[in-house]
Amino acid sequence: MSHELVTIGKSDVQATALGLGTNAVGGYNLFPNLKDDDGLKLVQTGLNHGITLLDTAYVYGLGHSEELVGQAMHDFDRHSFALATKGAQDFSSGEQVINNTPEFLTAQVEASLKRLNTDYLDIYYIHFPDKDTPKAEAVGALQRLREQGKIRAIGVSNFSLDQIKEANADGYVDVVEDEFSLLHQDHAVDMMPYLKDHHISFVPYFPLASGLLTGKYDQSVSFPADDIRSQISDFQEPRYSQALAAIDQVRPIAQAHNATVAQTVLAWYMQNPLISVVIPGAKRASQVEANAQALDVTLTSAEYQTIDQAFTKFKAVTSGKSLADPD
Repeated sequence: MSHELVTIGKSDVQATALGLGTNAVGGYNLFPNLKDDDGLKLVQTGLNHGITLLDTAYVYGLGHSEELVGQAMHDFDRHSFALATKGAQDFSSGEQVINNTPEFLTAQVEASLKRLNTDYLDIYYIHFPDKDTPKAEAVGALQRLREQGKIRAIGVSNFSLDQIKEANADGYVDVVEDEFSLLHQDHAVDMMPYLKDHHISFVPYFPLASGLLTGKYDQSVSFPADDIRSQISDFQEPRYSQALAAIDQVRPIAQAHNATVAQTVLAWYMQNPLISVVIPGAKRASQVEANAQALDVTLTSAEYQTIDQAFTKFKAVTSGKSLADPD
């Protein structure tokens, strides 16, 4: 079922419902001890196992992720997969400033094309909103690049609903990327219905909630203070225990499909009508291979509802983001 292709917004970009997030490919500023060879292998494993959307960003390694993704995809037919990247971080002052000006975004797209060693991007996202640039102007710059054939679909990431509406004033926005998971359903009430009404695709990041939704944690776990998970609300009580209880209801469904909890959760996203492509990240090629097997898991509508119901507690709350946005 899930090997069917999804169309991104009003564009002609198509991809499988499962993509690959590549922040651990060259994202040496985000994760310790990353090896370039592992990153190359991650991307190649994804493309070899039927994943057809690669999601990267300038800020993953300040261009290094894009360079590695560009190298890794070199041996594959460029038209057989979709490539997404993101930009908005301006380091020209020596410090990170979020910049959505048309001039900056245009230069960023050109720089990304060079690093990725390709002549077009399937999706380009404005990674974060800045405070001053009118959003329709920022998107207008991307529309001009689309008319030049340099990008095929326009996206925004981490925008509020009001900012998305402003960005989409001319109907140019095809896709929104933001945090969403069974544990973070804030956007299901307001943002996702607007997107559906305007034929804008939704791509959730952190779909496995920093690994919590893989089912690998239990009540006895604790994290050292320098582990990012010690800062995330999902791993604090009472939220943590509620999450574990909900995950326990996924386990029998996973067993019925000879699948892991993670594969079953990914299958739920792929069957969710509000979600277009889900992009779990990975640090090892074996994880990419395991995630790709979720393409073969098809839940019955009863199983889908059981999982939906198990996480009802997480629908009524505004949980905020797992990590703070850069200012």
